[in-house]
Amino acid sequence: MNFSTPIEEIPRVGPAYQKKLKKLGIKTVHDLLYHFPHRYEDFSNLIPIAKAEHGGPFCFQGEILDIRNIRTFRRRMMLTQMTIGDETGKLKALWFNQPYLINAFKKGEHVCLAGKISGKGSAKYLSSPAYEKIPAFAKATAGEPENFNNDLTHTGRLIPVYPETEGLSSKWLRFIVKPILIKLRGQILEPLPEKIINEYGFLPFQEAIWQIHFPESLKTAQIAKKRFAFEELFILSLFVQRERMKLAREKAIPVPLNLELVKEFTGKLPFELTDAQRKSAWQILKDMEKPRPMNRLLEGDVGSGKTVVAAIAALNAAKANYQTAIMAPTEILSKQHYKTISNLLERFSLKIGLITGKESYLEGEKTSRKELLEKVKNGQVDILIGTHAIIQDTNPRTKYKTPVQFNSLAFVIIDEQHRFGVEQRANLCQQKKFVPHLLSMTATPIPRTLALTVYGDLDLSLIDESPKGRKKIITEIVQPKDKKETYDFIRGQVKEGRQVFVICPRIEPSARTEFGKGQGFLLVDERNFSWMEVKAVKEEYQKLSKEIFPDLKVAMLHGKMKVEEKEKAMKDFKNKKVDILVSTSVIEVGIDVPNATVMLIEGSEKFGLAQLHQFRGRVGRSDFQSYCFLFTESRSSGAKVEKRTKSSLTTESRLRDESKNIRSFPPRAIAWVAKEENLFSSPTNAPGIITNRRLRALISCENGFELAEKDLAIRGPGDFLGSRQWGIPDLTMASLADAFSVEKARSEAKEILQEDHELKKYPLLKKRLEEFKKRIHLE
Repeated sequence: MNFSTPIEEIPRVGPAYQKKLKKLGIKTVHDLLYHFPHRYEDFSNLIPIAKAEHGGPFCFQGEILDIRNIRTFRRRMMLTQMTIGDETGKLKALWFNQPYLINAFKKGEHVCLAGKISGKGSAKYLSSPAYEKIPAFAKATAGEPENFNNDLTHTGRLIPVYPETEGLSSKWLRFIVKPILIKLRGQILEPLPEKIINEYGFLPFQEAIWQIHFPESLKTAQIAKKRFAFEELFILSLFVQRERMKLAREKAIPVPLNLELVKEFTGKLPFELTDAQRKSAWQILKDMEKPRPMNRLLEGDVGSGKTVVAAIAALNAAKANYQTAIMAPTEILSKQHYKTISNLLERFSLKIGLITGKESYLEGEKTSRKELLEKVKNGQVDILIGTHAIIQDTNPRTKYKTPVQFNSLAFVIIDEQHRFGVEQRANLCQQKKFVPHLLSMTATPIPRTLALTVYGDLDLSLIDESPKGRKKIITEIVQPKDKKETYDFIRGQVKEGRQVFVICPRIEPSARTEFGKGQGFLLVDERNFSWMEVKAVKEEYQKLSKEIFPDLKVAMLHGKMKVEEKEKAMKDFKNKKVDILVSTSVIEVGIDVPNATVMLIEGSEKFGLAQLHQFRGRVGRSDFQSYCFLFTESRSSGAKVEKRTKSSLTTESRLRDESKNIRSFPPRAIAWVAKEENLFSSPTNAPGIITNRRLRALISCENGFELAEKDLAIRGPGDFLGSRQWGIPDLTMASLADAFSVEKARSEAKEILQEDHELKKYPLLKKRLEEFKKRIHLE
């Protein structure tokens, strides 16, 4: 067994558990051992039974004096009752609906039980305690806790609590992880250079991997966590910087800067470029003059004018007789880019095409895919805009899925798609000797620490100014009791000629739907979530069109509609035939309707801060005053929630009590901890705190870059980026918020690569880097 051993080869891990492990992203022994605890339960407090008092948790060790199942007819449940004793007294333990336990224990065996004491006096008992058998020779007497055997796994020590999934408990993970750690002890060598271990005082790998799973104390757990956080940051930095060096060795087509052309274009725009737009355009154009591929990320707030900057670079490339490809994540956004760029470059006689999975256009006229592809290949199309159909033929009837072939592609623009690999770029070129210049655009500003690591191989251009004349969007949190007043205001806006977006609540895959009090939860198949969102849109549409605004024109838009239906809905809305458009988050990116002045977001607490900012950016695109209303399902105001919970939440039960009205919250967010709390204590922040901090941050911040920093502080990088999509471990994600650690990891990685680019002196590190590359999803 080694780090690369697949979970299928781990003893006692059958097909059912393999499937559950893979749901957590665990495919190998490495993944399993790096599935670190997110907190610890302290079951190390061994006391004599005579000293048992209400509260806990406490740990007791004794001999089983009696065990039996008792059926309670009133509540129709089975109680398992165990009585244990030591030389100081006796104590009962109760488990609910676990009758199988009677077969797991026998009278006379010795056990260790850990949990909380309920009841008082002679009626006190352990409620659903953790349990573990111990051999008679290993037991400690109640009066000699210093002789307590600390080789236990589930009791009598600090117990790791892991991120879990349905049917995969922390107890089962401990049961599997501990034997693997013992088996591999002494076999796994240290991947970090000795210089780094000594300089930062890190625990050696063998000790650190044990202490993070089964720590002797909270302090050693913290030390081990610090080591692994740095290790992953260091390897991530190595990976990103090697990719940057690799790209620097590639060749690109130098595109000369035609300054007179750029001046002609900007001089005839109906608006004046901001200084940030001018600076960004200059950086891009100068990069494209170089014989190595540009790899630049253009960050700009919602509505800041990134498309115009991209159009300048595309025009410059076209007039130098080179082609440009522009990719967007959705058909709606692709078509909008096609329309916008065609209008911007209309007087320059360029041939601009559009290709999606189903349609093709050239110079405003519908054409066949075959004809368009032929013209692209022959160099008769200057700019091709589309979805991922540009790099992959998505027609199911096509036998071979091949990318579009260009004649002289020199420039690729990706909108809202941060990563696009060197290999993918090379595949777009007919002449494989060159790699196109790449410009990634995003309206989600990225905090500096994330940009330094995850985006460290990209150069950054920032558009941090809004176009002149834009008014601040008034943003308000609306409680359920204030909805009617808001609806009256919206009706007034429509009467003045304005239009309204309504976004329906997000349905999260992590959600559980209650199907009856006391009966547990019904897990919903993830494939049904998109249909649930459609249902939410339809219900909201019915409510608004028939009950609240029967006198107004209401339409709906969702992902399951046919392309023609989506286009008609958007066209009618743009042409002012519709007053209110009810939609899912499909309108998040790129929809431009200047006459829309109201954004109403139902269930706003279910969206991320960056996503809410994107929604808000759909309005405020004209001289009219615009508004964003955040409808919440919680009855409490943010201030009250924070006041009620911040001081004394110390247990999971209290946390769940506070958060029971907030559905669909990611489990990782429940483990988020305030700065004053120890990372390894029980989670102390209810989702209500995070949610209301997020909504209040949206109100207080106008600038997307400031908002991004707050989002990072509130939710952590894992939720900011979506760790499941990136393949970066949660521990590393959390560490990305630590600017000091990020800077140190980057500088150490840079120093190692300058000394030994191929890592010949560090074979173990090179191997870890290759393993990292397989599981990371940066491209």
